[in-house]
Amino acid sequence: MTKKEKVNFVIKTLNNLYPEIPVPLDHKDPYTLLIAVLLSAQCTDVRVNQITPLLFAKADNPYDMVQLRVEEIKSIIRPCGLSPMKSKGIYGLSKILIDKHNGEVPQSFEALEALPAVGHKTASVVMAQAFGVPAFPVDTHIHRLMYRWNLSNGKSVAQTEKDAKRLFPKELWNDLHLQIIWYGREYSPARGWNLENDLITKTIGRKSVLKAKTKKS
Repeated sequence: MTKKEKVNFVIKTLNNLYPEIPVPLDHKDPYTLLIAVLLSAQCTDVRVNQITPLLFAKADNPYDMVQLRVEEIKSIIRPCGLSPMKSKGIYGLSKILIDKHNGEVPQSFEALEALPAVGHKTASVVMAQAFGVPAFPVDTHIHRLMYRWNLSNGKSVAQTEKDAKRLFPKELWNDLHLQIIWYGREYSPARGWNLENDLITKTIGRKSVLKAKTKKS
């Protein structure tokens, strides 16, 4: 298979599996999405979706959020992990949104990444899912699968993002990154991986990965 054929196989398979693509994090607007994505760092989406209703019941916009104390935010979000850093980030970015952006989430990578606790991946998710701007946020699932599929060298998340953007059509990025995440969770997890259930890796996977998996089985 050529690389182009592999890419087309990935796109076709994912479209067949996920013709409708659910967004993993529950939210109602760009602000609540931004907060949810920030909370998802080193935390499962399931846990975030359990915690955000408790937080948003008290503050679902920056004006209400800055009325809370950082300690209060911290106590609510503690189950998501990294609560000292995340609580300060949530409070700080909410204040900046009010002071510099009229309480609105900015629609540029540069402005988003200038906010406290907001990195490139978080900004990419918000740009893609809240504003429909083409982006390819790379999480652990995408990083793992791009390596398994021999579409990236796995050396860094930044390189994986570059490779994904180079290989896949720009108009598909926003759907495709979500489809790969769902596929990784369901068919190609980091642990408990059954190669027989993983059609894409079994078909186009890196030889070293396939050999290692076969030896373990």
